[in-house]
Amino acid sequence: MLPHTVLQTEAGGLIAAILFIIAVVTAYKSIVIVRAYEKRAYTRFGKYQGLLEPGPNFVLPFVTKTYTFDMRTQTLDVPRQEAITRDNSPVTADAVVYIKVMDAQKAFLEVDNYKKAVSNLAQTTLRAVLGDMELDDTLNKRQEINAKIRTELDEPTDEWGIRVESVEVREVNPSRDVQQAMEKQTSAERRRRAMILEAQGERRSAIEKAQGDKQSQIIRAQGEKQSQILEAQGDAISTVLRAKSAEAMGERAVIEQGMKTLEEIGKGDSNTFVLPQELTSLVSRYGKHLQGSDIKENGHVLEALDFDDEAREMLGLDQIEEIIGELEDEEEIIDLEQMEEEAQAVKQGETGADIKDPDEIIEEDITGGGS
Repeated sequence: MLPHTVLQTEAGGLIAAILFIIAVVTAYKSIVIVRAYEKRAYTRFGKYQGLLEPGPNFVLPFVTKTYTFDMRTQTLDVPRQEAITRDNSPVTADAVVYIKVMDAQKAFLEVDNYKKAVSNLAQTTLRAVLGDMELDDTLNKRQEINAKIRTELDEPTDEWGIRVESVEVREVNPSRDVQQAMEKQTSAERRRRAMILEAQGERRSAIEKAQGDKQSQIIRAQGEKQSQILEAQGDAISTVLRAKSAEAMGERAVIEQGMKTLEEIGKGDSNTFVLPQELTSLVSRYGKHLQGSDIKENGHVLEALDFDDEAREMLGLDQIEEIIGELEDEEEIIDLEQMEEEAQAVKQGETGADIKDPDEIIEEDITGGGS
């Protein structure tokens, strides 16, 4: 009897333990905790029931199955692809696709594995886009390639509840032979540009030199012209001054000769002298000449030649009258001193003759007086 009771007790404890374990497992299976960045689709007996939101969710244990979807932006690496461009140049390229699940129900019901599907679609699209472009465009128009791939992926992925946020092509590499040809082309282009720059520099240098020679010739011609103007102006002034001086010296010589004659006459015994009209006229003109009145009356004013303002200023043509006036003043002083000396010599002659002053002779000749 005792062994049978022990067996019953042990069997009851085992059953209780089993039931406890079953209860714990059932409770664990009944609670599904969904993270904040996830959504879970769940089915009961294979039938789609809906989505579980973030937080704790209670489901029927053992008959409910859940499928997790990450709602964050995800990165898919597109393996390196080989393509032939439109100009028959082989290239290889790889890319990165950024996607985000927008509708977990479509991603669960419309596509088996959305990551694998997007990756395969991106690979075929990348090859197609590269095949429609020239080699130079594939190397230079990276943004255009990205935009075309994204456009091609948008329509089918929208049906899967997936949004393609961005596509970035990382590398586009032509074949080794093409790379060598491009390097040679680049080297030739650089040499061509260097030759063009050198030719342009030589051309600019020749132009600058020609312009400098032209400017130098212009300045030299202007200097020669200015020199000729100065030389001609100097000759003109010299001619005028020589003519003026010759005229003054001629009249002065006549007067001096007349005064010498008077001196000889004064040595005689007679007290009465007859002076020629020409001599008195010359003496009168000489007096006016010393005062500059004959120039004003007869209008013989020395005028500057017709030169431009710069030449007139350099030659001092506007001061010619002042220069001539200064010369005449000096001559007037010298002549007056000589005339006074001669008059004193005549008055103090050894014969003691009654010789009249030249000014009185001129006055008598003009008024008709005198013997």
